[in-house]
Amino acid sequence: MPSLTPVLVAADELVGFCRINQWACCLIGGLAVQRWGEPRFTRDADLTLLTGFGGEEHYLRLLLEQFSSRVADGLNFALRARVALLRSSQGVDLDVALGALPFEERSIERSSGHDFAPGCRLPTCSAEDLIVHKAFAGRERDWADVRGILARQGTALNLSLVRSELRPLLAAKDDTDSMIKLEKMFAD
Repeated sequence: MPSLTPVLVAADELVGFCRINQWACCLIGGLAVQRWGEPRFTRDADLTLLTGFGGEEHYLRLLLEQFSSRVADGLNFALRARVALLRSSQGVDLDVALGALPFEERSIERSSGHDFAPGCRLPTCSAEDLIVHKAFAGRERDWADVRGILARQGTALNLSLVRSELRPLLAAKDDTDSMIKLEKMFAD
C-alpha cells in the first residue's frame, strides 16, 4: 500500500493481526478524529482491544510475538497499565488499550468501518464514543478534538448517548468538572 501514510500502514497491520485472531477491536484516538472531527496529524495508532478481565496475558503474549514493545518488560507493564505500548514493523508507535469495561465493549460493538484510503478500511469507534474517550482523558488536545467533532458532526450526534456513557465513567474518577465543560460545549 504505497499511497498510505506510515500511521495507516501501521494501523492496518495491527487491525489485520486482530482480524486474523478474530479479536474484537476498533481504532480510537487520532485516526478516529480524522474520521469524525477536524483532521489533524497523528504519529501513532490507538486501538481498543476487547480482552475482558483475567485473560489479558493471552492477548499480550501474541501481540508481543508480532510487535516489539516500546518499554522494558512490556508484558508486565501492559498488565499493570492496561495498555500495550508497541511498535509496528515499520517503527510506528501503537497504543493498544486492553478493553474490559462495559463501555469499551459497547464502543467496539458500535464501531464501523471507514475507508481511509483505497484498500484501507479500518474500524473506528463512533463519533459519540470518541467524545466519551476524549472527555474522559481530558487533556487539552482531547478537548480540542471534542470541539472539532462537535463542529463537524453537529446535530447528527446522539448527545444523550454521550451523556449516558460518560457520566458513570467520570463518577468513577470523581470528576464533575468534565461533564460541566462538555455540557457547555454542547450548548455552544
